[in-house]
Amino acid sequence: MSTVLPEQKPGYPSGDGKPMAETGIHVMTIMWLHMTLLDFFENRPDVFIASDTFWYWEEGNPKARIAPDVMVVPGIGNDLRGSYFSWEEPTKAPAIVFEMASKNTWREDLTKKKVRYRKLGVPEYIVFDPEAIYLYDEPLIGFELVGNRYVRKKRQTDGSLATQLGFRVRREDRVLRLIDSTTGKPLLLPREKQAEYQRVVEALAHEQRTTALVEAEKQRADAEKLRAEQLAAEVERLKAMLQSQNPNHGNGS
Repeated sequence: MSTVLPEQKPGYPSGDGKPMAETGIHVMTIMWLHMTLLDFFENRPDVFIASDTFWYWEEGNPKARIAPDVMVVPGIGNDLRGSYFSWEEPTKAPAIVFEMASKNTWREDLTKKKVRYRKLGVPEYIVFDPEAIYLYDEPLIGFELVGNRYVRKKRQTDGSLATQLGFRVRREDRVLRLIDSTTGKPLLLPREKQAEYQRVVEALAHEQRTTALVEAEKQRADAEKLRAEQLAAEVERLKAMLQSQNPNHGNGS
């Protein structure tokens, strides 16, 4: 994946100068979701994942844009992009879009943005309120495109929402947990990955210390055995020497 952003098209800005999200909680939720999606699709070089990136869908009309909190676009390659231009890509719309509801956005997330994403043909749309204040009855809501309308996603028994991309998404406090639909295993969040890495490092260090102790004990035991064998050999040598000097020694005379 390229780490250099391509030059932005004249007249199509890549940002509006506004912060990524309304609060630090929302920024954290967005970034952790983004990073977990990168982990899930690490073996899919065709999948593009973007956060707070302008999506332009009408060539020649820079106002025809929207910046989803997180979007996943399979089939276009994972090279970094300053913006996503529908008319230049083989995939014209993201497969899924996430919006983090906040004080200033939650109404629009469930109305204008929902209508916009539906008209643009986004197959799946998920809205999450990490503070559980504005969508307090149901902080995690999902929609899927059926025909030309959005239908509410049904919850799984664990409270998660299934997606067409091979993962489920579940609310856990202020973050979204991704669950591999094939294995049923949850993906680790960045902080959990760090803790797991530290655990593995400590386990390896403990194993190395244990191995070193076992090896040291083995070497000590081998050395003791060698000394015992040498002592026994020396005793036999002395006995033989005494026997040769005094043939009657040991015969009771």
